[in-house]
Amino acid sequence: MIRRTKLLCSLFEEIQDTNGSIPPSSILCLTELFCVIRRVKALIQECKDGSCVWGLIQTQFVSNQFYVLVKEMGRALDILPLSLLDLSADTREQVELLHKQVKRVDSYVDPRERQRREVLLQIMASEKNSKNKGFIDFGIVKEILSCIGLRNPFDYEEEILKLELEAKKQAGTGGLIVSSVVPNIPDEFRCPITLDLMRDPVIVASGHTYDRHSIARWINSGHYTCPKSGQKLLHMALIPNYALKSLIHQWCQDNNVSLNEDKASSFSDSESGNSKGKQSENAVDHISATKAVADAVKMTAEFLVGKLATGSVEIQRQAAYELRLLVKTGMDNRRMIAEAGAIPFLVTLLCSHDPRIQENAVTAMLNLSLYQNNKILIMAAGAINNIVDVLQSGKTMESRENAAAAIFSLSIIDECKVTIGARPRAIPALVGLLRDGSPAGKRDAATALFNLAVYNANKISVVVTGAVPVLIDLLMDGKAGITDDALAVLALLLACSQGLEEIRKSRVLVPLLTDLLRFGSYKGKENSITLLLGLCKDGGEEVARCPLINPRSVPSLRSLAAEGSPKARRKADALLRLLSRCCSQFHNPVGLLV
Repeated sequence: MIRRTKLLCSLFEEIQDTNGSIPPSSILCLTELFCVIRRVKALIQECKDGSCVWGLIQTQFVSNQFYVLVKEMGRALDILPLSLLDLSADTREQVELLHKQVKRVDSYVDPRERQRREVLLQIMASEKNSKNKGFIDFGIVKEILSCIGLRNPFDYEEEILKLELEAKKQAGTGGLIVSSVVPNIPDEFRCPITLDLMRDPVIVASGHTYDRHSIARWINSGHYTCPKSGQKLLHMALIPNYALKSLIHQWCQDNNVSLNEDKASSFSDSESGNSKGKQSENAVDHISATKAVADAVKMTAEFLVGKLATGSVEIQRQAAYELRLLVKTGMDNRRMIAEAGAIPFLVTLLCSHDPRIQENAVTAMLNLSLYQNNKILIMAAGAINNIVDVLQSGKTMESRENAAAAIFSLSIIDECKVTIGARPRAIPALVGLLRDGSPAGKRDAATALFNLAVYNANKISVVVTGAVPVLIDLLMDGKAGITDDALAVLALLLACSQGLEEIRKSRVLVPLLTDLLRFGSYKGKENSITLLLGLCKDGGEEVARCPLINPRSVPSLRSLAAEGSPKARRKADALLRLLSRCCSQFHNPVGLLV
């Protein structure tokens, strides 16, 4: 974490040295980064000043705290508009590299630390047991203490003082219950935070289960994410997991393990007023912090929308770009930007003659459409005609690609499938991009066509527009890399008579599908079977001849029939039966299907 934070130093130094103004979206990002770094500093200082033994026992909890901070750092960097900041190439590259790193990071605890913790807790439990008292392997204890930085009498004395302070801090909280340390605790009975046996298992909003005390401490420390998944908790309610609690009680009875519930109950009674006070205080802090961020986004959105409405071309270009960045992450941002009135102005800017304004407007529109309620607002604003214009003749290829992606996003709603399909230029424009676009553009066009073709009336439009030959050509284009997407669209078009007729005209498709049964992806194999089955039913023995004369296609079918999904197994079985009936018609029936 120290290394990651240091990587940002050059960014801050260059921003500090610049004489230019900082864009509002940058200020928002830098404010978030400041809050994260301040919490990082406090956490590192706490680890440095605290007890080493307690740190080892709490290793999972501390690891989760750092993991959450890394993820928050990544979310802040998501909205940092590097291109608008006057930065050197080295600093820009360094920040981009850091951004990629923090997006990939996972929560991690060194297995050796887990092992040392378990051994130490077992020794402590053994010492508490009157039968084993006094039988301690001091060699193992010394080795563990040495590994965590305690190597001489001075270190031991300092550690004792820190442990005494920690004991006072944890008094009454049930922080370290060594009676829980028994061998072979089932993993599902351990709290993911402390790794100890759960006394009072509760379920949080993410669906994961924790011990009530541990997760309450996590939330009261200012964290509002699930420690295990990292996702934001939609609410702070802790729901008792009665089923798991019953299983833990039964296991404890069978293994003669005490849960010490009286201690937990007395804590609950004696500290309830203080605990409720702290929870209330933390809840107020959380609401205040959330409201401050929301107010900042709302203010920024309203400011930028105002610039879209009244600014010069240059100001509109910059405002559209900053809205594009602001709407990139977070459903709340997408909702608030729409509420600020951005959609009608972005619809107008889709017709701009300035390539950058158009590109930023269509990309912002795409990201806004990811919020479900915004889809209706975008369609109501009459955006689809302008989006189709960009798709058909956008100033840049990225604009055309993002227009296709926007159509895909909007067409998730069934009513939008009908509305978009009814526009006479929409499907032809997608087929045009499918034919002439970049690899990314072709993929966007194929996925949009797939979504639209789910609606039966649109299937005919896709076929009439000439999509089938283009899709079959893409099956043979290794550089395009959209074989699976093209197969999925063809499999949908097979369901209408016009689509079947066009697909049958191809002389290369059946041999291609036969090869894909052997070499395609799992998804590609399933769609290849769908197409072959439909063509065999319609074309009979002539179509079946190709897979039968290829000796390796049948084993591929058998494999799918045995190990595929239920849907793939049904189709593979049906095709094998059909091929079996056709096998005897040929002059060389070699018993391939036996």
